[in-house]
Amino acid sequence: MINNSADTAQYVDSKTPTPPVKNYDILIIGFGKAGKTFAKTASAQGLKVGVVEMSPAMYGGTCINIACIPSKTLVKASNEGLSFDEAMNRKHNVVSALNNKNYHMLADDDNIDIIDGVARFISDKSVEVLHDDQVIATIIADRIIINTGAEPIIPDIPGLASSRFAYTSTEALDLDHLPERIVIIGGGYIALEFASMLNTFGAHVTVLEKSDAIMRREDEDIAHLAYEDLKNAGIEFHLHTNTLGVEDLDSSALVHTSEGDFEADAILVAVGRRPRTQYLGLENTHISVGSRGEVIVNERLETSVPDVYAAGDVTGGMQFTYISLDDFRVLRSQIFGDGSRTTLNRGAIPYSVFITPTLSRIGLTRKEAQSRGFNIASKSLPVSSIPRHKINNDPRGLFTVVIDRDSQEILGASLYGDKSEELINYIKMAMDNHIPYTYIRDAIFTHPTMSESFNDLMNI
Repeated sequence: MINNSADTAQYVDSKTPTPPVKNYDILIIGFGKAGKTFAKTASAQGLKVGVVEMSPAMYGGTCINIACIPSKTLVKASNEGLSFDEAMNRKHNVVSALNNKNYHMLADDDNIDIIDGVARFISDKSVEVLHDDQVIATIIADRIIINTGAEPIIPDIPGLASSRFAYTSTEALDLDHLPERIVIIGGGYIALEFASMLNTFGAHVTVLEKSDAIMRREDEDIAHLAYEDLKNAGIEFHLHTNTLGVEDLDSSALVHTSEGDFEADAILVAVGRRPRTQYLGLENTHISVGSRGEVIVNERLETSVPDVYAAGDVTGGMQFTYISLDDFRVLRSQIFGDGSRTTLNRGAIPYSVFITPTLSRIGLTRKEAQSRGFNIASKSLPVSSIPRHKINNDPRGLFTVVIDRDSQEILGASLYGDKSEELINYIKMAMDNHIPYTYIRDAIFTHPTMSESFNDLMNI
């Protein structure tokens, strides 16, 4: 059931006695990838660091606790044939180990204090921390880094927020049993990953998407092929469908839509995530906030207040843990280095969607490259033509590359197939280093591997 109170119960005004004042060189709000990594770097410089985290369940950040690590653990387990219960047990063990490791990575450092509570700005450079509705400390710091991440969006659909059967992606990672019928509201990447994984475990999955297609940003041929593969696997899609309301029954729920009613044992709400800033007290500061609640930063991750920075999902950019890690590099360069590293020079950014098989992408599609006026050449290669697919026992997929005829550099690639999440990183290195596609075309790869497909893919 969607938790409407857990995150907000602590965010109330408190009438406690004057709390102690703590001073730090660096204050980090949120235990995410960028913040925790920067905390260790600052400590190594001899600085005193405070890290405020609202929930012990989030030590280490979103990725290891409620996102990529647990979800991909479940995806892997589903493809290995484990039962749902076995997979959940593995997931719990993985998350518990990483959460504990990340806690001690900071807690065992004499220069770092972990403060459990909710941080709220009371001025540009001072923050109060609440725990169990009580202000336990006021913190003043020379520099502050906001690293509070993002949270699921709950759309304003009648009956949804109060339904006993509705879950966000966070809560769905802790289901105590596999629902026989699950309805997913939303057709984005998070929705599709859950749909693919739960379908593989044996649930009947229905996806409700209000637009007329899924994966609209992807190469059209690959998006169509992935859509057909998901349908052939048993996932039921209803496109151009508006969700109108949710009605709880005794042991299930009815999801009312523009295309009829769907009965579900569980409802997954996956319509996106928004920066978690609502309770930070930013209205008490001169920190600029965007229309979606994101903290506005420049290419150096500086906010509109000097010496206050923001990093990771809270800035409203791409929500990947490797972007948060690169944000750490930007912060390190700006605060301890020569300032040369910025968000403008981090190169092409790949991503993977962990449906089965995986869809990975970097750079421009053919249509995007043509619209920008490049003189392009393009080639597609079915995975079924790659010798390794026989060993993998999975012929599904299609690889596509787009190159600039004039410079001979790669403009983009879309890889839909087994191991694409690994292969896409080779393409990034080639693009960032301006390596001509002909180098990859003529390179020697081991056999039998998926990477040797690049010889044929780049033979344009």
